Amino acid sequence: MVRLNQDKEIVNQIREGLKQTGGYCPCRLERIPENKCMCKEFREQIADPDFEGYCHCLLYYKSKN
Repeated sequence: MVRLNQDKEIVNQIREGLKQTGGYCPCRLERIPENKCMCKEFREQIADPDFEGYCHCLLYYKSKN
C-alpha cells in the first residue's frame, strides 16, 4: 500500500516544490520524464513486493501490507 508521508510539513514542502517545478520531483536536478512525480525510481521500487520505504523525496511511503 502506498500512502503520503504522515508528516504534513514534509508533504506541504514537497507539494510546493512540485508546483514550482511543474510536477517534477523537487529533489532531482534533471527535468526529464523519469523524474515526473511519481518518479520512475519509486514506481520501480513499489513494483517489488519486498520493498518497504519512502520515495526519494519522502512524499510517499510504501508498506508491504
